[in-house]
Amino acid sequence: MLGGLAVAVAIIVFTMAVRLLVLPLSYYAFRGEKARARLAPQVQELQRRHARQPERLQRELTVLYRAEGTGMFAGCLPALLQIPFFSVVYRLFLSHRVGGGPNTLLTHDLLGAPLSSHWFSAPGPFSAQGGVFAILFVLLCVVAVFSVRAARRAAPVGGAAQPGGAASPGGAAQPGGAAQAGWMMAALVRFMPFGTVLMAAVLPLAAGLYLLTTTAWTVTERTVLRRAMNRKGQHD
Repeated sequence: MLGGLAVAVAIIVFTMAVRLLVLPLSYYAFRGEKARARLAPQVQELQRRHARQPERLQRELTVLYRAEGTGMFAGCLPALLQIPFFSVVYRLFLSHRVGGGPNTLLTHDLLGAPLSSHWFSAPGPFSAQGGVFAILFVLLCVVAVFSVRAARRAAPVGGAAQPGGAASPGGAAQPGGAAQAGWMMAALVRFMPFGTVLMAAVLPLAAGLYLLTTTAWTVTERTVLRRAMNRKGQHD
């Protein structure tokens, strides 16, 4: 029914099916992030108290996170589980033969741009094919902007350190090293979502569609979960 768009739509549907599969883990990861935000003042205090005892600091942080039922890297699990599925899409549009026969997926396109093509492949980035990639880049940038805004809304007020020394939630000044680390983390949160544009520039168009779908899903999912948890907190 979809004609030439069938394979592109299939990639989008496949990506959404993968995200539905890991949705329970995404929920627990998001809940863990909320818990870590609540623990941020205690983490900062432990870092100040045990700045010269890294092994003890690690033990204390482990105990703190365990008591809250979360961990420092729990939020990475949904992304890690997507790697095998992303690899499948990537390989399908690079391999010339699949299952002993010609890979017919390589013959499909999106608005005239082959799904196996790259931005710099012939006929070039400034052709009609390059225009399809340009639309993809713009959409990825839009999703990245929404992702950054969502991260800012979710950040604990007063928790981020500022260059030159910042005040912690308790009012105590942070050491210069902690302030610099906080500034670097804020910059990472601000610019990391735009890394998907760089990835899409070197990946096949099919993989770029996967990236666009999964990042848009992430922003929408986190917005819905945040509102649901906020409503739950108000009712409680």
